[in-house]
Amino acid sequence: MEEYKDEINLGERVVKVLKTIYDPEIPVDIYELGLIYDVMINEDNDVKILMTLTSPNCPVAESLPLEVEEKIKSIDEVKSAEVEITFDPPWSKDLMSEEAKLELGML
Repeated sequence: MEEYKDEINLGERVVKVLKTIYDPEIPVDIYELGLIYDVMINEDNDVKILMTLTSPNCPVAESLPLEVEEKIKSIDEVKSAEVEITFDPPWSKDLMSEEAKLELGML
């Protein structure tokens, strides 16, 4: 049970770090923006992030996934981190949190 609790705590820490990474064109973090589709953590504390970009031609298509990977790797308990980019389903404003929509004046 303690191991399960540790996974939850690590998952919360990963999300906390994701919320410190901002899309350079939109003043909202990538988590609230809906760019993070999934966070998977195995029993060895290897983290895999499934994320998308606002568009395939996003100007940070090269640098943003690397930034995410590096920041997740900086968490002490994380053994390794991998970011996979997908465009299925494509990102849309519907994926944004209420907080993000409010921040951008969309509510």
